[in-house]
Amino acid sequence: MKNFSIKNKKDANVTILGIESSCDDTAAAIIRDGVILSNVVAGQKVHEEYGGVVPELASRAHQQNIIPVVDRAIARAGIEKSDISAVAFTRGPGLLGSLLVGTSFAKGFSLAAGIPLIEVNHLQGHVLALFIKEKDGAYNPPKFPFLCLLVSGGNSQIILVRDYLDMEVIGQTIDDAAGEAFDKCAKVMGLPYPGGPHVDRLAKQGDPHRFNFAKPRISGLDYSFSGLKTSFLYFLRDNLKENENFIEENQADLCASLQFTIIDILLNKLKKAAKQTGVKEITVAGGVSANSGLRTALQENANKHGWNLIIPKFEYTMDNAAMIAITGYYKYLNGEFAGQDAVPFARTQL
Repeated sequence: MKNFSIKNKKDANVTILGIESSCDDTAAAIIRDGVILSNVVAGQKVHEEYGGVVPELASRAHQQNIIPVVDRAIARAGIEKSDISAVAFTRGPGLLGSLLVGTSFAKGFSLAAGIPLIEVNHLQGHVLALFIKEKDGAYNPPKFPFLCLLVSGGNSQIILVRDYLDMEVIGQTIDDAAGEAFDKCAKVMGLPYPGGPHVDRLAKQGDPHRFNFAKPRISGLDYSFSGLKTSFLYFLRDNLKENENFIEENQADLCASLQFTIIDILLNKLKKAAKQTGVKEITVAGGVSANSGLRTALQENANKHGWNLIIPKFEYTMDNAAMIAITGYYKYLNGEFAGQDAVPFARTQL
């Protein structure tokens, strides 16, 4: 790995290009001294007709999108390529083909520009999205140490964060993630992909206590959502035998009851973690943190238990490159660079 001399931490103009391509969104962002200058995301609607992400189609779309997305991010930031101090990229976890596109582009950019390459754990990026500064000066980061409930389509974790680059997973799902439970149950009800936002919308019109679904009995701080999915599926199957229009006639109540159950499972463990650690600085991250029911429940618990609750802006909850760039910024300051031999990992942990 080539040795790079980095600017002093007190120096200005540490400019990071972030690349995110872990799933079906191609994203690029520019962050300078912790301040977001641009954040561009190109989605892939091709997956909607399949009810889920098709890995091969995703990787092909990334190849088409990566250059125009990066070019747009640099232009919107109002900088030149020569101003970039380092390029950060998502190394994993994610879809291997998709990750390979972002990794390869980042390596090429690093070589061509003669700047450092920084690998980023996608999960770590979700947590550090809480530290993105806005150009208008808005900044409300959590104080160390804090607990982060990281909930997305592929992950459900409780993370104890001691510093920017010092994180410990103290609880995680042993099977399926909360976001997957939302999407798979939504698919069974015939809702479009991704199902989570549709469940959230319909849940606002329903009764969350109308139906009861199975909750796991897992010791410690770990999660499980596979039993809930099975319970939901069998419940629909049994009721459809009696009434073929059961889902259509009860869709709002089904969504509300499902959402209530998932949120209850998530928060029971989070409350337990807060009590065990004595930490009252609580945050949430990941795509499911955009769910309005979860945000409301978190605020209610914060008021009840005296938590200082920090919830990120909506655009930083979904997969985006700003979270990769901000993580790259802190790793740059710490001198943590990757070599050209870095390869993506489909599965990895913090």
